[in-house]
Amino acid sequence: MNNITKICCIGAGYVGGPTMAIIALKCPHIKVTVVDISQPRIDAWNSDELPVYEPGLDEVVKACRGKNLFFSTDIASAIRESQMIFVSVNTPTKKTGLGRGKAADLTYWESAARTIAAESVDNKIIVEKSTVPVRTAEAIEKVLKRNCVDPDVQFDILSNPEFLAEGTAISDLTAPDRVLIGGNINNEAGQAAVDALVEVYANWVPTEHIITANLWSAELSKLAANAFLAQRISSVNALSALCEATGADVAQVAHSIGTDSRIGPKFLNASVGFGGSCFQKDILNLAYVCECHGLKEVADYWYSVVGMNDYQKSRFVRRVVSAMFNTIRNKKIAMLGFAFKKDTGDTRETPAIDVGKGLIEDGAQLAIYDPQVKEDQIAYDMEGMMGNITCYKTAKEALQDAHAVTIMTEWDEFKSYDWKEIYDVMQKPAFVFDGRLILDHDHLREIGFIVYALGKPIDPFIKSAEGA
Repeated sequence: MNNITKICCIGAGYVGGPTMAIIALKCPHIKVTVVDISQPRIDAWNSDELPVYEPGLDEVVKACRGKNLFFSTDIASAIRESQMIFVSVNTPTKKTGLGRGKAADLTYWESAARTIAAESVDNKIIVEKSTVPVRTAEAIEKVLKRNCVDPDVQFDILSNPEFLAEGTAISDLTAPDRVLIGGNINNEAGQAAVDALVEVYANWVPTEHIITANLWSAELSKLAANAFLAQRISSVNALSALCEATGADVAQVAHSIGTDSRIGPKFLNASVGFGGSCFQKDILNLAYVCECHGLKEVADYWYSVVGMNDYQKSRFVRRVVSAMFNTIRNKKIAMLGFAFKKDTGDTRETPAIDVGKGLIEDGAQLAIYDPQVKEDQIAYDMEGMMGNITCYKTAKEALQDAHAVTIMTEWDEFKSYDWKEIYDVMQKPAFVFDGRLILDHDHLREIGFIVYALGKPIDPFIKSAEGA
């Protein structure tokens, strides 16, 4: 089955849609069909307003849609006609039952596998694109074989984890650091399946960037990669607390250690905390797997990475409250940014949720502006608290008469604002709490702002307000 001409992807979300769009762009000889049970989501993919915001994605989809890239809710037909099926469904952390709050919920994955088995009449290559626990492929293979009517149908399962960063997904897909493909490389059929997927990627990815491994190594590599990246963020955030206590500057410390070639500069930017769909979920999943194998100390180590992230968010809230004379009740606090990072509208696990809830619990009135996050998404994330929240379509409206502004997302536009004009329309004293370290703090102080820059020497006004 080396000559792949028809691919389908189950799941039209943040991973499935962009990944299949790039495959269609780079492989015009392959028909790519993206399917999903959600009609509104598929309608959006077929419209001019895509359900996923990624720089460059619109152009790719428009170039291929209707030619060799299709979006549909007809899952059965797409499965039947495809030789290779990517599964890119949500695998959230379990909310109830055994392993709740830690283990991955594979309900959608298993449902997809049962559908594939029911509709398959010939051999299929199944590609895990969702982030899954180690040895998921083994379980899924059993589901496929036990639910397929034709016992002669062969399913070869591959693990092809995504290593995308939201906001740069198109460039990550176009020129990846590596493509990892795991399979049963010790038998002929498994190796042939791996080779088939290698051939697809080789249409644009240099072969030296395509890594093959066994299934279990590939599945674990995805969890490990995200855990390592999150670990770096939590490490520098831990240092940011120490920097504030000692008068050191976390940016200078990070730059200093980042020049060490053994460490490097990436993921050393102190912030209010990490977010997104993967980091916390994957670390908890990794830690739970360790627990299940009796590795308690290893699990505790990884849990501490998440614990430090939670500490950083709560520490930020405490700093806002204490700096503003220990009372923010009925004070308008502008929150600039709600997405977990710039260049995306994704709010999953965004630090803005926990920070916002913490401020509201202390009585604040939040004025939220984000250039990509819609009000209904904020209402969903902040359920039960919208009585204390007003969403604005412009930053100017959000900042009018505000007592303070918190920078929650590192959108470039925030750096270009006329902060003198902003200062003039805010209540005095006017506070800026920069949770992303993107603003010119010296300039803000010259204007008259009281500035808290995370991980930087504490402003004398804030010290006195806190009784330090």
